[in-house]
Amino acid sequence: MLYVIEAIVVAIVCALVGFVVFSNYKKNVEATIGNAENKAREIIDEALKTAEAKKREGLLEVKEESIKAKNDLDKEIKERRAEVQRFERRVQQKEESIDKKADSIERKEAALATREEELAKQKEIVAKLNEERVQELERISGLTSEQAKEHLLKIVEDEVKHETAVMIKEMESRAKEEADKKAKEYVVTAIQKCAADHVSETTISVVQLPNDEMKGRIIGREGRNIRTLETLTGVELIIDDTPEAVILSGFDPIRREVARIALEKLIVDGRIHPARIEEMVEKAQKEVEVMIKEEGEAATLEVGVHGIHPELIKLLGKLKFRTSYGQNVLKHSIEVAQLTGLLAAEMGLDIRMAKRAGLLHDIGKAVDHEMEGSHIQLGAELCRKYKESPIVINAVESHHNDVEAQSLIACLVQAADTISAARPGARRETLETYTTRLKQLEDITNNFKGVEKSFAIQAGREVRVMVVPEQISDSDMVLLARDISKQIEAELEYPGQIKVSVIRESRVVDYAK
Repeated sequence: MLYVIEAIVVAIVCALVGFVVFSNYKKNVEATIGNAENKAREIIDEALKTAEAKKREGLLEVKEESIKAKNDLDKEIKERRAEVQRFERRVQQKEESIDKKADSIERKEAALATREEELAKQKEIVAKLNEERVQELERISGLTSEQAKEHLLKIVEDEVKHETAVMIKEMESRAKEEADKKAKEYVVTAIQKCAADHVSETTISVVQLPNDEMKGRIIGREGRNIRTLETLTGVELIIDDTPEAVILSGFDPIRREVARIALEKLIVDGRIHPARIEEMVEKAQKEVEVMIKEEGEAATLEVGVHGIHPELIKLLGKLKFRTSYGQNVLKHSIEVAQLTGLLAAEMGLDIRMAKRAGLLHDIGKAVDHEMEGSHIQLGAELCRKYKESPIVINAVESHHNDVEAQSLIACLVQAADTISAARPGARRETLETYTTRLKQLEDITNNFKGVEKSFAIQAGREVRVMVVPEQISDSDMVLLARDISKQIEAELEYPGQIKVSVIRESRVVDYAK
């Protein structure tokens, strides 16, 4: 019972304490809220005052800016008005100037009209005086006006002819000097950079023997070995008194090479009989085929041309065994390719395309003894067949002027081909061809009117023409030399160039008695 009373008392005391604490807390909260409301009102009032001040400041700034803009606009308007006024004054001045000029022109036109009338009268007087002068001249000279005109025209014609010849000579000399200088620079540069060997090919090959006894073994019993070898290779074996040597004779270099290799193999092997000969000839043919391919590939590598069709490479290799006037065609093609590339480099053209055209320009010579047609036609057909470019095809077709050259590269191939063929020692000519060309050269020059005689000298590189001085004047010599040069270019084929020298000699003979 005591514990219950204590608990009740404690609860009552706690309730009283809690009530007192709550009452104090409530008063504090109400006081805090009142202070906050007062503070908020003060802040709002202060903000309203500040906003009002800012508003007044903004209105003042806007008003100032509007006043400034108005002043600037007024100033610009005044400047524009002043500029318009100045422009109007200039226009007015120009109009006044134009009016003055118009008046001046009218006065000048009137003066010119008066002057023209005076000139017309003077012309009539001059014409009348000129007619009287002509009549007086005709009376004094005893010639009519037509006769005088003819005489005067003849004098003028002779003078013009002489001046024309002199002018042509000067222009030709100047043009030749400039063109020759430039061309020589290109050609000499190309030739200096290109070093090529020239080997004079023949129609025979010599095979060395270890001893003369081997000759009998090569001939065989009743000549069967030599007959077998000649039958299989198509080459003639010449066994004469030449010590330790056998001569192979044949116009086809490939067959001659096959026979040489086969014979050398037989000599090394020692067993020489028809069956062994047939076996060695077959091996030699395969070796030559491999050699042809390797030579073609070596030529393309030496020149630096790639992407050529394998069949064209084989045909290039065949050119190693082809000659033209004693010049090896493969070496000639390589040299032409190098020269064409060097000339193209000097002129800023495509070097690889130039080399390609130079290398393939004589490709038709690899098959011209097997197929009908010239080597130019065959070469162009082969290039078309194996998809070469139109530039290369045109260079092949035009390198002997059979068709017109359509590119600078084709012209360079012509020049390089001429350089390679005309180089001293590069080619041989038969005596008959040489003498025929010299005779044709003299015949061409002798057919011209006024030519007394002519002489082809310097191995056909120069022709000296002696003219009749009574028929050919000094002025006519220039034209005659030009006509002879054009005739030679049109009718003759020759390496290099031919110098035409026209000589006019006048002699006066008298005797002292």
